[in-house]
Amino acid sequence: MRILHTADWHLGKTLEGRSRLLEQEAVIDEMVEIVQKENIDVVLLAGDAFDTVNPPADAEKLFYEALSRLSDYGKRHVVVIAGNHDHPGRLSAAAPIANMHAITLLGFPTDRVQQIYVPSSDETLMVGALPYPSEARLNELLAEECDEALLRARYDERIRAIFAKMNESFREDAVNIAMSHLYVAGGATCDSERPIELGGAYTVSPASFPAQAQYVALGHLHRPQDVKHAVMPARYSGSPLAYSFSEAGYSKSVTIIDVQPRCTPIILEYLLSKGRPLVKWRAEGLAQVYRWIEEGRDRGAWIDLEIDVEQSLTLEETHRLRKLYDGFVHIRPNYLKKEEVTREVHTDVPIETLFTRFYERQTGGGKPSEEIVQLFLQLVAEEDEQ
Repeated sequence: MRILHTADWHLGKTLEGRSRLLEQEAVIDEMVEIVQKENIDVVLLAGDAFDTVNPPADAEKLFYEALSRLSDYGKRHVVVIAGNHDHPGRLSAAAPIANMHAITLLGFPTDRVQQIYVPSSDETLMVGALPYPSEARLNELLAEECDEALLRARYDERIRAIFAKMNESFREDAVNIAMSHLYVAGGATCDSERPIELGGAYTVSPASFPAQAQYVALGHLHRPQDVKHAVMPARYSGSPLAYSFSEAGYSKSVTIIDVQPRCTPIILEYLLSKGRPLVKWRAEGLAQVYRWIEEGRDRGAWIDLEIDVEQSLTLEETHRLRKLYDGFVHIRPNYLKKEEVTREVHTDVPIETLFTRFYERQTGGGKPSEEIVQLFLQLVAEEDEQ
């Protein structure tokens, strides 16, 4: 049996207000090609299909179209669980009609194992699928005291009990897979995982996984990675796109598991190529930025630009950069010269000089443009008139 493990699509997510929907469409197209090329029997989506509990209509449309295509319109099984960004009730609302097309949608935590006969491999798959298990979604108060260490212990104990219950339903003559959306102690994180209880109360030990699971498919962390200290293979597939500049340079992928009953699985990381990469530039002045743009450096990427300057960039310079290349997300000046600014105030010092000193102090040495100074003087004049 060949299983594709993916997670953290975050459909509807933007990058500083810039839509990523076309990129998300492209990466889903790539996944559809992969499941066909690699003869995938089952697709597992381990949570965070959406970026918010109330996603835009275009994101929902893309989600259901993706499930239809990945399932080959009912010929291939797809199992989806809710992540912390998903609305559990909203996700599971479509379960009755989805089940008719070999798609399983699970919103709320459960210890019931999904039994799926997979005709393409003539084998049975047992999926211990646990949607994001927060206290609220478990509908339990795990600790009355506001003690993080106590809550962490109680939470880990509760998750271990759920997995132990699932373990009882696993079968020797079937493929046994556990799946969840949670943070396992020791995982490497990045800035785009929000909100997330990293290192806090909602942390699970790898020892809590069900003992009979042949593989544990995880979602929550955006960097593809294996779970350390787990007895069985356990892995975060990571997000298919980079969603923050802390992920600059990460390779994005899906995970393919080739597994049979009672056998150790063969695990393959399948790299993805679609979507615009996130790249950081550090330039020594405007001339270097213009040269890189002319050379076509990182064409097609989203850029976080830090540029060395001696005085603040004018609005015209910023607009010109964005006009030359629409991929600039951040343009941040790094002021090279920091002059000492006196804190002594003299009544006979011109107000524009005082403003210039204040500006330099606030920007770490940047000098205001003539346009900014004149705007300040205009505001002062208007205030005096009033």
